[in-house]
Amino acid sequence: MMEKTGKLAPLGFGFMRLPLTDADDPAAIDIDKCCELVDVFMDAGFTYFDSARGYHNGKSEWALKKALVERYPRDSFQLATKLPAWLASNADHARAMFDKSLRECGVDYFDYYLLHNLGESLTPPFEEYGLWEFCAQKKAEGKIRNFGFSIHDNAEELEKVLDAHPDVDFVQLQINYVDWESDIIQSRRCFEVCQERGLPVVIMEPVKGGTLVRLPDAVADILRAAEPGAPIASWALRFAGSLPNVIAVLSGMNTPEMVAENAAIMRDGVPLTEGEYAVIDAARAALAALPGVPCTDCRYCMKGCPEGVHINTIMQSLNIYDQMGDAYRAQENYNWNTGDGKASRCIQCGACESVCPQHIAIVSELERAAELFE
Repeated sequence: MMEKTGKLAPLGFGFMRLPLTDADDPAAIDIDKCCELVDVFMDAGFTYFDSARGYHNGKSEWALKKALVERYPRDSFQLATKLPAWLASNADHARAMFDKSLRECGVDYFDYYLLHNLGESLTPPFEEYGLWEFCAQKKAEGKIRNFGFSIHDNAEELEKVLDAHPDVDFVQLQINYVDWESDIIQSRRCFEVCQERGLPVVIMEPVKGGTLVRLPDAVADILRAAEPGAPIASWALRFAGSLPNVIAVLSGMNTPEMVAENAAIMRDGVPLTEGEYAVIDAARAALAALPGVPCTDCRYCMKGCPEGVHINTIMQSLNIYDQMGDAYRAQENYNWNTGDGKASRCIQCGACESVCPQHIAIVSELERAAELFE
């Protein structure tokens, strides 16, 4: 059981799923609607905004400037953004992203600045381009107030990064009640790694990209029975907000009603009780009992793959699709996390299946994933 904090951690506004004027163009952000969302959020007493250089095809930071920075005093909000080294062609390109973010956001400094999405093959460019030293310099110049990184990987990879760079101020982690005990995401263990080192955490994906609002009835009915009338989202947000030493719980919101509901949950709600943790345990167990790919993320399959297929991530995407019935989130997870290791690269050599402890028919599952997601 987690130590009680007395109140929930503050809500943060993730600027990555904004309203659009053209649903097929991620850069076509509806600024008028964004202004309305920001006003509802600020009026509710919350002030933490999170962006990144790559969100909305590079337009998220611009939207923050228009909807927030140009309309509110600089000392009335906290602004966070991120540097994705894996989008850069070289060190100069990567470092130039920092100044571009300052210009796009219209600010002189960032309250929180992150190296974006570390883990396994994504980590080396941050080292190669000298971005740790670069950001330390920017912090010394006062252009960064708090420096950290985000990571979508397991506890072992997190520890590797922190062992190499222990002087960060915070870490951004994917945490929600479904991933809390996940062998793949390892939310609990990653959170514990940060707590052991005294590092505060920013929580991303508390509702798993909206998946935990669209639960299968067999799971949602457990939550509804325990607290009739409560928004399904409240269980996920309060789970994340009940954890200690949390700077903000991010939510990507795109309607005034969503902002108002989430703000009310986090402003007026209280940390989970023992009985409510038990309800979440029951919901998690019901979800795990649904049919899915029995992948435990041991990654034996990946060690001998001649094509570098990201089998574990692909199996996770299939489970989001099969168990949660959430095609959008499954596709998003696939697009973000498979990189060059997509399912269609499989040459059906069978090396993966020969070492899989769970005896998964990996080749056929990869065929299915290619049909679904590519």
